Amino acid sequence: MILCFSGTGNSRYCADVLANHLGDEVLDLHDALRSQIALDLVSGRPWVILTPTYAWQLPHLVRDLLHTVNLSGDERVYFVMTCGSDTGDAHRHNKALCQMLGLRYMGTAEIVMPENYIAMFDVPSQEEARVIIRRAQPALEAAARHIAAGEVIPEHRPRLGDGLKSGLINQAFYPLFVKAKAFTVSDTCIHCGKCARDCVTDNIRMVDGKPVWGDRCTHCMACICLCPAQAIEYGKKSQGKPRYHCPEAKPL
Repeated sequence: MILCFSGTGNSRYCADVLANHLGDEVLDLHDALRSQIALDLVSGRPWVILTPTYAWQLPHLVRDLLHTVNLSGDERVYFVMTCGSDTGDAHRHNKALCQMLGLRYMGTAEIVMPENYIAMFDVPSQEEARVIIRRAQPALEAAARHIAAGEVIPEHRPRLGDGLKSGLINQAFYPLFVKAKAFTVSDTCIHCGKCARDCVTDNIRMVDGKPVWGDRCTHCMACICLCPAQAIEYGKKSQGKPRYHCPEAKPL
């Protein structure tokens, strides 16, 4: 079973591609993350955790959810992580997580997909994104082959700074940067409430028809990138930038 968390579609697209290759099913974790429901799941196939990379690690909200989920049946766990550049030393943290949970770690696949972190970086146009997605296909297919064969995914060669990025930088990233105070909404808001429904941490409430952000943001960028009116900005950092949704993914 493929357990998927996706903010703007990259990871969901990859989950659907893997599901097609493996003949497996995808369980979207959005509702479980939003409601913090403890899941009790059974699978006769290896588990695949498919998520974006947040500051060179598994997103903390997914990591925390996995501590509450009962995964029974097959004890093997693969991680497939989408990223804008690399996953750093995430594989080491994933292995440690599996050891804590009593599961068998089977490796981490790194899938480079279009950048979507509009709060910090430029995001590609739809045409540029499709080129990057095409380039990601060999890595997705390789991951599917390893999973289908029950093989451990080989670890990438150590890269300069991997440990620092997934260690100290990840620890500093959340308290220093993952905040919702910079989100604003303009008068072009159509009061549809999509941002509140899309928010994986249930951090947005509608007040007088407009979104108001709380203090539980995880910076998935769903609210700003999926707003149908492009009415949301993240301070000055998002101004003038195209919004991103994976052009090959199903509508979110």
